[in-house]
Amino acid sequence: MAARQHSDARGDGQSFGQSSTDLIGFYGKAPIVRPTAAVAVNTTAATSTTNAFGYTTSTQADAIVTAVNALITNLTALGLQG
Repeated sequence: MAARQHSDARGDGQSFGQSSTDLIGFYGKAPIVRPTAAVAVNTTAATSTTNAFGYTTSTQADAIVTAVNALITNLTALGLQG
C-alpha cells in the first residue's frame, strides 16, 4: 500500500495544528497538547562544587542534563523518539 502524502505541492510548507492547543501525535502515540519548551542553558562559567562523597559537580552540567532530559521527555510523548 502506498503512503499518503500530506502535501498540496505548494512552496509554503505544511503546518500541523491550527493553534498551540491542538493535539498532535506521531507513530501511533495518543495526541497530546504542545509540550512546554525546555529551559535554555546559560553558557556562563560553571560553578563546581564537591559533594559529601567527594564528587565534583557542575551547575552548568546539571542544567544541560535537565534540558536534554526535557527534550527526550517531549519527543517521547509526541512519538518522535522511542
